[in-house]
Amino acid sequence: MSEGEQKDIRRGVTAALGAYLMWGLFPLLFRALEGVPSTVIVANRIIWSLIFVYAILYFQRRLGEVAAALRNPRTMLIIFSATAFLTVNWLVYVWAVEAGQVLATSFGYYINPLVNVVLGMVFLGERQNRQQWVAIGIAVIAVALQAQAVGGLPWISLTLAGTFGMYGFIRKTVNVRSSPGLAVETLVLFPFAIGFAIYSANTSGGSYYADPWYLFWLIATGPATAGALMFFAYAARQLRLTTIGMIQYIGPSIQFLIAVFLFHEEITPTRLISFALIWLSLVVYTHDSLRQHQKRRRAQEVVADG
Repeated sequence: MSEGEQKDIRRGVTAALGAYLMWGLFPLLFRALEGVPSTVIVANRIIWSLIFVYAILYFQRRLGEVAAALRNPRTMLIIFSATAFLTVNWLVYVWAVEAGQVLATSFGYYINPLVNVVLGMVFLGERQNRQQWVAIGIAVIAVALQAQAVGGLPWISLTLAGTFGMYGFIRKTVNVRSSPGLAVETLVLFPFAIGFAIYSANTSGGSYYADPWYLFWLIATGPATAGALMFFAYAARQLRLTTIGMIQYIGPSIQFLIAVFLFHEEITPTRLISFALIWLSLVVYTHDSLRQHQKRRRAQEVVADG
């Protein structure tokens, strides 16, 4: 591996850490908007994200990259597909936070590495060894226990993991850099978002926008969302899906702590066991991935010395 490639990987890891740290704190942001419908919040996330990212690209003089993507039909088709999964993910996540289901969102993002692994194997030809399969098996048991704990299919967790996994996979395949890609994504969604925002303001009397507290946090969803997605999009282009999966646990860990210690959500023994199994799965998988990485480094050093 060249020095430039190693530098790209380090930057990718740093970007992934930034993204998942921000996502971990998102429940605090959306709890500040308690009482605002999730559809209104998502519409504002899109609008203010677009304004934020286009302002950045304007000052960087990179709007030409956006125009180039808009002129490419294949790129637009891929990005449109990615935004469909992203929109569903946003709606379910915001609704879950407002409904007091932050533990469910945390569990969903804990199992997201499993989705990344499956997508990597099916579409990218990535293969797992015996220890990694053990980690996957433990995660499957954890999902089954979670289903028993919630009294049915954990649809919030599965939907969040599935939609974000697909978004990450599709985003990795499009040949557009992170910031311009996000600009195109938000532009695709903007007509729907602004239309719904106007409709909701007319039907509700615009009370959300007249309240300075709500207006501030609605605007804040833009830079918060755009910043995290820009970090993630960059990381997705620099790292393997399995590497992103190893880092992903930071976000749900923060969400778990917020749910239990700040929002005081109830966690039953069965549910706690399911979380413990997920943590064990991540430890096993991460340990093996690090071991494989060290083995590759030693092999490269031997070749370089020879």
